[in-house]
Amino acid sequence: MTTRIAIDCMGGDHGPSVTVPAAILFLAEHPAAHLLLVGQDDVLRPLIGTQLDNPRVRIVHASEVVGMDESPALALRNKKDSSMRVAINLVKAGEADACVSAGNTGALMAISRFVLKMLPGIDRPAICAPLPTARGHTHMLDLGANVDCGPEHLLQFGIMGAMLVEAMEHKERPTVGILNIGEEEIKGNEVVKAAAELLRGSGLNFIGNVEGDGIYKGDADVIVCDGFVGNVALKTSEGLAQMLASALKSEFKRNWLTKIAALIAISVLNNFKKRFDHRRYNGAILLGLKGISVKSHGSADELAFGTAISRAYDAAENRALERISARMAQLTAAQAAAVENV
Repeated sequence: MTTRIAIDCMGGDHGPSVTVPAAILFLAEHPAAHLLLVGQDDVLRPLIGTQLDNPRVRIVHASEVVGMDESPALALRNKKDSSMRVAINLVKAGEADACVSAGNTGALMAISRFVLKMLPGIDRPAICAPLPTARGHTHMLDLGANVDCGPEHLLQFGIMGAMLVEAMEHKERPTVGILNIGEEEIKGNEVVKAAAELLRGSGLNFIGNVEGDGIYKGDADVIVCDGFVGNVALKTSEGLAQMLASALKSEFKRNWLTKIAALIAISVLNNFKKRFDHRRYNGAILLGLKGISVKSHGSADELAFGTAISRAYDAAENRALERISARMAQLTAAQAAAVENV
């Protein structure tokens, strides 16, 4: 099956100098993929080079670029020919199965929601991304799209996350937990406790509350939270990782003995770095939309952006949206039946 990915080549801190080489490398590794490279034609052509003759590559011209600090509302209203908007439009038109952008997060959220619309039964989109754990990785949502959520929204996030993991990892009944300040059912605010009750009755493999340290222990395949909590947890984790890496580097440079110790431990350090390299976890999917839209870190290098493209490709190839839609239809039917029986 041919899977077509539209790439906003102009977005991000580095723009085409990173996105185009990453796209070409991805293409070489995925013989069934077709790429639609969206951006300013005169900028992209020299970077694509010999791949211009590749039938699996097509340039789609877009005259405008959304700035990284630009107002999402203005980007939505005034830049209808931006590379970001055109890439999303290709998904809407059925010319692409997914789109990827490293551009302005707020603008990508606003444009994706406006153009693609919501799946039936889903009220709000959620940002979902994988995080490394002691057991492999977990998927966490929401990571910043919704600051305030009701219990029903958290239930929807749990369903979307579980169906995504089922589709992309071929894992039957992945475990779902809700982020809380304690494992006991009585812990948490009223929204979290009410959401936990809904999740228990949802038919998902719900394991209950997960504390903050349980994220990286790998207590659940999917961890649900509102966007405020999720974004704070994510940024705190990233800051801690950067601090530890910097501190470790400083300690190994302290004197000649520690430098020798670093040389002895170099293979262990390299394996550790590779295992927890944030670039290998890049690519957050905006779940809940009638199309796949993936957000890459704005500062992504070629490896990281290539990972984001792979996330979009895997979600499209494994028909993640169809699974989410089917499960939401089951939930809606069950809720309607329950109302009739009252």
